[in-house]
Amino acid sequence: MKILLIGPYSPPRGGVQAHILALHQYLQAHGVSCEVIDLSPQRKTDGAGVYGPRGALDLARLLLRLRYDVVHLHVGGNLTGRLALLALLCATLPPRKAVLTFHSGGYPSSPAGRAAGPRSLRGLALRQLSYVIAVNEEIEKWFGQVGVEAARVRLIPPHAVPASPPMEKLPEELRSFFAGHKPVLISVGGLEREYDVPLQIEALLVIREKFPHAGLVIVGGGSLEKELAQRIAAEPFGKDILLCGDLAREVTLRLIADSDVMLRTTLYDGDSISVREAVHFGVPVVASDRAPRPEGVRVVPAENLACLTEAIERCLLEGARGPASAEAIEENLHAVLTLYEKVVNESF
Repeated sequence: MKILLIGPYSPPRGGVQAHILALHQYLQAHGVSCEVIDLSPQRKTDGAGVYGPRGALDLARLLLRLRYDVVHLHVGGNLTGRLALLALLCATLPPRKAVLTFHSGGYPSSPAGRAAGPRSLRGLALRQLSYVIAVNEEIEKWFGQVGVEAARVRLIPPHAVPASPPMEKLPEELRSFFAGHKPVLISVGGLEREYDVPLQIEALLVIREKFPHAGLVIVGGGSLEKELAQRIAAEPFGKDILLCGDLAREVTLRLIADSDVMLRTTLYDGDSISVREAVHFGVPVVASDRAPRPEGVRVVPAENLACLTEAIERCLLEGARGPASAEAIEENLHAVLTLYEKVVNESF
């Protein structure tokens, strides 16, 4: 069986990239031939089964030239018209066996998502696919909204977590920050409005009243980076907040495992892989109520500073850190492989 994955793959690796990387490695480890068409902005062909098309025409040539039994398209955030057309192309080219995973926290409730119906381009494209994979129940319901048969929908969360954090040596700046702060709070996401980073900054000010050496590490980049950097620099405790930007996945996992509490203050969300990673490593998590959360996460109302700081203080005072899991979480990757086998053996 030969699988072709399409989606963002190159670093920096957010949730979608991390999932594709994990799936790629999992398939290869289980003897399944797998190649990748990388749609990241910084994509390039590496000569080892990862292709970086130079544009839409080059992508179409790759789809015609490469040999595969199943093509699996990964879409994160916004299902644009161009991506819908790509899905339609994948579903119509031989062998016409195509799967799509939609990784999105807020698209179904966005204006574009609410407006999409069975007659839309998105609905038409999705119905031509062999199967579609939803990473949460909201997306699963949205697939029904655009006319995809329930029998062609699978609910498979995207996370895959290693058994233990990588033994990655942190950069000097991060080592120094951890050495000078206790406790350390961490958030992993994007510097965009929906991640509500200003609320985290306000929470740190409150937390430092009882924990004067507390610090906040913020991992991820985005359009608000300059604005947030200016705000942090203007704060009297600005040196206690570290904007890291996008980091390698191995470094991010090490940071999560070494932190005391993870914050997830999103205004809307999907099944966050960073939250799953923190829970897996025994790190307490305080997250907003804008998405289903794993067992053990302290859930608080979004945009509520008092509830957020109270939950953080409880985690710190109660010593709520739990035992790390001793096993890798791979059941979701196995579920995807099982779906590939089903697709290959079915006639459409």
